[in-house]
Amino acid sequence: MEEPQAEEPEQQAQGGCQDVAQPEPGQDGGAKKPTGRLDPGATYIVTLETSCGEIAIRLDQKTAPKTTASFAHLARTGFYDGTVFHRIVPGFVIQGGDPTGSGTGGPGYTTQDVPPQDAAYVQGTVAMAKSPAEPPGAGGSQFFIVTGPDAGLTPDYALVGKVVKGQRVVAAIGELGDPATGGSGVPLQPVVIEGAKVAER
Repeated sequence: MEEPQAEEPEQQAQGGCQDVAQPEPGQDGGAKKPTGRLDPGATYIVTLETSCGEIAIRLDQKTAPKTTASFAHLARTGFYDGTVFHRIVPGFVIQGGDPTGSGTGGPGYTTQDVPPQDAAYVQGTVAMAKSPAEPPGAGGSQFFIVTGPDAGLTPDYALVGKVVKGQRVVAAIGELGDPATGGSGVPLQPVVIEGAKVAER
C-alpha cells in the first residue's frame, strides 16, 4: 500500500518564488509622516521579506535624509506588509510599496530630496517612484529597484539606497513581468512583501 504524499505547504513557482495569493487591496493614505531623521553616522539596513526571498537594502541617509527616514518609518510601522510588486518590467525595474496595489496609492504624505545631478540608477539601486507631474526627488511610499545594468533615468528620483543582499531575489522577481505589457509591467504572478524590518549598526 502506498503511503499518502503530504502536500507541500507552499508551491514553488518560477525562479524559486512561492506561489501566493494576491492580497486584498489596502487603504490608501493614512500614514503619519515621520518628523525625525536617521543618524547620518549609522548604517541602516531595511530587509524586505518577500514571497521570493529576502532583499536587504542599505539606506543612503546622507544623500536623502527625508526619503530614508520615511522609508524606514514605513517599514517599521508595517506599512509595506502585505503589499505587492505591482509593476515588473524585465530588464528595467521592479516597483512596489503601493498599499492599494494599483500603482496610484501612497502613504498620504510626500517627502522630497532632490538627487544629485550625477545620480546613477544602475543595477541594485533603490529609489522612489513618482508621477511626471511631481517635482524632482518627490516620494511617497512607492519605490523601485533597478534590475537592468543601467535604467538610463534622469536624476529625478529620490535615492533610497542600494541592495546589499538578495540581488538574486531581485533578479528572480524581475523575470515575472509580462513582456507583452511593455512599460506597464503587469506581473505574471503575485509577488508579496510579507514583512519588513529595520536594523541599525
